[in-house]
Amino acid sequence: QVQLVESGGGLVQAGGSLRLSCAASGRTFSTYNMGWFRQAPGKEREFVAAISWGGRSTYYADSVKGRFTISRDNAKNTVYLQMNSLKPEDTAVYYCAATLRGSSPRAAPAEYDYWGQGTQVTVSS
Repeated sequence: QVQLVESGGGLVQAGGSLRLSCAASGRTFSTYNMGWFRQAPGKEREFVAAISWGGRSTYYADSVKGRFTISRDNAKNTVYLQMNSLKPEDTAVYYCAATLRGSSPRAAPAEYDYWGQGTQVTVSS
């Protein structure tokens, strides 16, 4: 089992950058595929980015490709989401998630077993 705690959210102007962090408890973090999702008010939770357990494979939603970068440091039990060129439509609560399913990045929320509490990202125009 793993517990996840996100941090790094905040208020930023359009065009700015933020880096989200997700710290995981437990000694088996390096065996989990990790993902970032977001949920805006009145909308369903949507996939943002995912990374395989070893960090070799990544996968991005089209809406963030080229602007966001997911990475992980297994020695620090942490996964990151670097967000550049932020847009007002990126405003949402961002969640990290963990899964043991498969060996490649997963994009479906239903495939993730553990979730953090979320961190708010607000992008002003």
